[in-house]
Amino acid sequence: MKKNDIFEIEITGMTDDGRGVGRINGMAVFVPYVIVGETARVVIIKALKSYAVGKLIEVVKPSPERRKAECPMFYKCGGCAMMHMSYERELEFKRGVVKDCVERIGGFSGLGIDEIVPSPETARYRNKSQFPVTPDGIGMFAPHSHRLIELDDCVIASGECKKIISAVKFWMKSEGIPAYDEAARSGLVRHLCVRTACGGTAVTIVTAKPELPRAEKLIDELKAACPNLTGVIQNVNPKNTNVILGKENRTIYGEPRLMDKIGSVCFMISPQSFYQVNPKQTERLYSIARDYADLKGGETLLDLYCGIGTIGQFMAERAGRIIGVEYVERAVSDARENAKLNGIKNTEYHAGKAEEVIETIVKRGCRPDVAVLDPPRKGCDPKLLKTLAEIPTLKKIVYISCKPSTLARDMKILNSLGFSPKRITPVDMFPRTPHVETVVLMSRVK
Repeated sequence: MKKNDIFEIEITGMTDDGRGVGRINGMAVFVPYVIVGETARVVIIKALKSYAVGKLIEVVKPSPERRKAECPMFYKCGGCAMMHMSYERELEFKRGVVKDCVERIGGFSGLGIDEIVPSPETARYRNKSQFPVTPDGIGMFAPHSHRLIELDDCVIASGECKKIISAVKFWMKSEGIPAYDEAARSGLVRHLCVRTACGGTAVTIVTAKPELPRAEKLIDELKAACPNLTGVIQNVNPKNTNVILGKENRTIYGEPRLMDKIGSVCFMISPQSFYQVNPKQTERLYSIARDYADLKGGETLLDLYCGIGTIGQFMAERAGRIIGVEYVERAVSDARENAKLNGIKNTEYHAGKAEEVIETIVKRGCRPDVAVLDPPRKGCDPKLLKTLAEIPTLKKIVYISCKPSTLARDMKILNSLGFSPKRITPVDMFPRTPHVETVVLMSRVK
């Protein structure tokens, strides 16, 4: 097998990132935009010793679950991966990914997985979208590349994005504002970030230099395009990096933060704050976690990787005490302000590594009953899991994860430390992408 060879291939499986898998002469071939059971004609674009990558030419035998993509840029843009299939098939795939990881990586056989909680909306559900800006325009990068696909709109982003993208394009063209050229390391505008909430819309312009010429014209264009605009922030990122945001924020119009609500709890969100992107599903996700915690009113709850305090404050009225821990000091400051904003008095927040902070507060006499973990995609530090297992009063761990493989790995570690999985519920926070959120209840084995 070599590059540019063409084959017909039957798709027999799918990877965690949504690509189809078939075999040619026993070698695995990975192909995007196909469904299990289909026969496809593909051209080989990469051939290695142990596997190959194919590009779809045509579907010879389509699946009954195949659908026309809602977005005209779907097969070019790298933002989504599953618009070619029915939503029911997508949900089945995501539940299957969680089940496979729990069994294959976690080593748990016969463990029941709840039905996945579907999103009420599969379009216009995102409250935050980030668009790279290059000399080729504003849009999204093609899959596995930094080749820009120019977009006028994104069907999973909020409706405000289309108008804001148009306004920024007009400002850059009319005022002669250059886009950042990654190869030459020249130019100015690197990214456009749009965040919407019940309190309005905030726009962040990421620039390579502190200077922002003709900023007043940008503000005028954005205000005309978006009547509910609450703030425009310039984020300065001069580094040669793939990280989108730099450390410096400058508010050039309105307010630097945006107000939103989860259930009855309000939150002020900074440009760099982590915040779930699907508002309706966020309340469902947190409600499941709260039900798993089963707080009676007097417990001490550890809220680890707490960010701006969303999960703990969502549960605060049912707990005796909430102790939040977050590595990012700015997020800790926001969490404290959000607690004041909501009149929640049974919370305290600490900045630092979770395992180190927990060791300190336990030595001071804290006796937590329940821990909620919501780590980044890489999962938890094994030292943290060991530290939690050594707390004799800790009865439950509620683990929220956006990556099934690292979740399964950490479940295996916790199981070896005396915590057994009792409930697993996948939640579709990211329709039309291969990503899935999962909530797991781990209880101490007596």
